[in-house]
Amino acid sequence: MDRIEIDWNAAWQKAREGFSQGSDSSFWDKRAPAFARHVKETDYEKRFLDLMQPAPSWSVLDFGCGAGTLAIPLARRVASVTAVDFSRVMLDLLRQSCREEGITNVTPLHGSWDDDWESLGIGSHDAVIASRSLVALDLREAITKLDRAARRSVHISSLVGDGPQDRRIYEAVGRTLVSGPDYIYLYNLLYQMGIRATINFITHREWKVYGNLDEALEGNCWMLKDVTREELGLLRRYLAATLQAHGSGWRMPEPRVVRWALISWEKDTE
Repeated sequence: MDRIEIDWNAAWQKAREGFSQGSDSSFWDKRAPAFARHVKETDYEKRFLDLMQPAPSWSVLDFGCGAGTLAIPLARRVASVTAVDFSRVMLDLLRQSCREEGITNVTPLHGSWDDDWESLGIGSHDAVIASRSLVALDLREAITKLDRAARRSVHISSLVGDGPQDRRIYEAVGRTLVSGPDYIYLYNLLYQMGIRATINFITHREWKVYGNLDEALEGNCWMLKDVTREELGLLRRYLAATLQAHGSGWRMPEPRVVRWALISWEKDTE
């Protein structure tokens, strides 16, 4: 079947069936503190902003901002940032970081993909970003909202393959990893919508070092929704047998390679 004949929005929705992790705010409320610490251990935000090249005069909408992975460094480079997330805990962490770092040009808003963005008061911005946050069921509607809010450009990062999920953890407890739809669904739908986007890939090798076995268990079980006591036992035994000494801690014998696709397009300003 030709890609033009495929309904990529419907394909996205079907691929998301049974993949609910990350789609509700309670998941991120619980994971927020650990996630905020983890994202500081990579150069993801630097790579993203180097590709985005924001201008000092810009206002930027960061939809699905989390605890401020991009909102905080963006605030130092642009005029203003409107940071939206559906996790109130993430927004509290963002506000805390802004206070600690003396940042005053970030406006946090509580909202989701399904909300009426006009009612939220989001308005229009020079650039709009959705960084690793595209969990909307209706992908076409989400793209339309992002595009409508942007005056100059839109920048979306989407997972490639397994994304941040570690297949080894699932195999250790006897589960099958269901990653959900990746960037190719998004790119092909954009093509069908007449949006000619560019793709860049952000790749990093994660060598997570743990202080002890309990820390390693906590650092990996977040991937497993509704993890059982039996699965925790299997994962503990797997990590105990697999982790290798590294300095004063422990790490996996091979790094986890994580890839993200940064899909961007310029608005027609003529």
